[in-house]
Amino acid sequence: MVPGVRLVLLGKQGAGKGTQCVRLSRHYVVPHISTGDMLRAATRSGTDFGNKADEYMRAGELVPDDVMIEVVRHRIDQHDTRGRGFILDGFPRTVAQAEALEKILAPTGLDLVLDLEVATEVVLERLASRRVCSVCQANYGIDSPPRYAGICDHCGGELIQRDDDTEEAIRRRLELYESATAPLIEWYLTRDKLAAVDGLGAPEKVSARLIRAIDNRRHRLGH
Repeated sequence: MVPGVRLVLLGKQGAGKGTQCVRLSRHYVVPHISTGDMLRAATRSGTDFGNKADEYMRAGELVPDDVMIEVVRHRIDQHDTRGRGFILDGFPRTVAQAEALEKILAPTGLDLVLDLEVATEVVLERLASRRVCSVCQANYGIDSPPRYAGICDHCGGELIQRDDDTEEAIRRRLELYESATAPLIEWYLTRDKLAAVDGLGAPEKVSARLIRAIDNRRHRLGH
């Protein structure tokens, strides 16, 4: 069996993080932890926390650090992540969150942080066309269209546009990424934890680049 890993995948919204996290989680046999999925599940629950998270997401705003840190801390402490590891998608997004994650994971820490690089113009085009299955939450878009328009390949569910994929919310999220998350790249670079990977091309080609970067790092560290 392929050894487990402890990874973070960074990148603009629409860079393909969700797709690649699923592929990497299958390759390394570790859970894919998507903070976006956890927050959207919370909004559907109708709890006070879910309603508050929904307000932030509909406005294209980031959920406050202290809320996100507690959500992630609870998830990482589950049985399925303790042994083999995990792939974090959507966290950390700020330096404060990264510092908190270091404390949560001490003394082991992360194996690697991957920055999936895709130009803003490409991301905007992808997000405008993105659809998600209303049943199983599978994602589709320009690079990965369904076999039949409007129908999920996996379960036959209806494909819909996410509530937070309006043009206004998309542009706001990208602005927030540049101002709040981009400094994170520098933070991880200074700690020799970051590898930038080209996110353009077919999903399997992007996956191969990511796996090569991960395995090169593990080989260097003697894992």
